[in-house]
Amino acid sequence: MAEINWEEPYCGEGNNCFRLGTDDAGNGFIAVRGEEDFYLTDTREALQQMIRDIKAGKADHLL
Repeated sequence: MAEINWEEPYCGEGNNCFRLGTDDAGNGFIAVRGEEDFYLTDTREALQQMIRDIKAGKADHLL
């Protein structure tokens, strides 16, 4: 398994925090902070769009 390079956590209101990561092959990953062993993976572009939507308040219920 490739090593994931995690970014600093992004935290919304309250304790809702998640982390983004990438590997050397350019794959994107997202995980709840503290649960990095359990993550979702998709293309980097798909995860970036999801994060933009969350930050814009379109998917706040997911956090």
